[in-house]
Amino acid sequence: MKILLDAMGGDNAPDANIKGAVNAINKVKAEVVLVGKEEIIRNKIKEFFGKEMEEISDRLKIKNATETIEMEDQPTVAIRHKKDSSMVVGFRMLKEGEGDVFISAGNSGALLTGATLIVGRIKGIDRPALAGILPAYKSQLLLIDAGSNTNCKPINLLQFAQMSSIYLKNTYGIKAPAIGLLNIGTEETKGNDLVKESYKLLKENSEKLGINFVGNVEGRDAFSGKIDAIVTDGFTGNVFLKTTEGVGKFVKRTLTESLTHNLLTKILAVPSLPAIKRFSKEMDYKSYGGALFLGVKKPVVKAHGSSDALLFEYTIIQAEKFVKNKAVEKMIEEFEKQRKEEI
Repeated sequence: MKILLDAMGGDNAPDANIKGAVNAINKVKAEVVLVGKEEIIRNKIKEFFGKEMEEISDRLKIKNATETIEMEDQPTVAIRHKKDSSMVVGFRMLKEGEGDVFISAGNSGALLTGATLIVGRIKGIDRPALAGILPAYKSQLLLIDAGSNTNCKPINLLQFAQMSSIYLKNTYGIKAPAIGLLNIGTEETKGNDLVKESYKLLKENSEKLGINFVGNVEGRDAFSGKIDAIVTDGFTGNVFLKTTEGVGKFVKRTLTESLTHNLLTKILAVPSLPAIKRFSKEMDYKSYGGALFLGVKKPVVKAHGSSDALLFEYTIIQAEKFVKNKAVEKMIEEFEKQRKEEI
């Protein structure tokens, strides 16, 4: 297995990307290929670890790419014109079978454009979507779309629900994943036109498509542990995602400051340290890795733009699991089956 990592994408590239890959190499069995400017990557490895790349692992490789797609680049223009960028080279390798999964923390729009134009959509899916995993009460929550499609139609949200259901069944072994529609209220009449039309479409087609649709879900109930996935458009989903991450950071920071306020609070906190550590781990979104682009023909993973070395490490480990679980192959099979039934 080969995991392709865009070494030049993200706010902390290439340092965090390289460190994350080196930290992950002994925790995965796959070969990890750093795609980017070879000279820079080699010099950084020597600077950080005091070794040549070959001395670290024979499963750590480099694929040279002379250009970089920047965050401010126009997605379609960048994909079409920066042919030797780390992102485009990574996509071409994935398409041609030179890798099994591609990870990037770079320009989200360019990643979606490249995944769609170069790798290609699964037949039957109008728009691929980002599926991110978040912590929930004694479980986890899948958020789709987490930021790739800011403007959606009801058919898109129906397909997001279908993709998330297939993904959770096959990858996480959940027999009948509870799929909710993110809304401002639980009543069928609540929400804007998109949400109301999507609710109607989901209600009418859920049984036929094998979706366990549980209705509208308010944001405050999303993490109850009773919902396995929430469906929304990419704009709302991205706001929801970043707000959730921000609240998590706020809670952890406030708790830490409260427990270390003075000598007495430090002493009183000692018996609670194991519980605090468990809480901190459960609240840490980094341990859940990146978001899988559901709807494209091969595994593409979007890492957070602000990913540090630890998050890249977790994302690489997560990507290996995606490939092993054949998440994309099973998605293709399900939609092909559906197309044949419709014919």
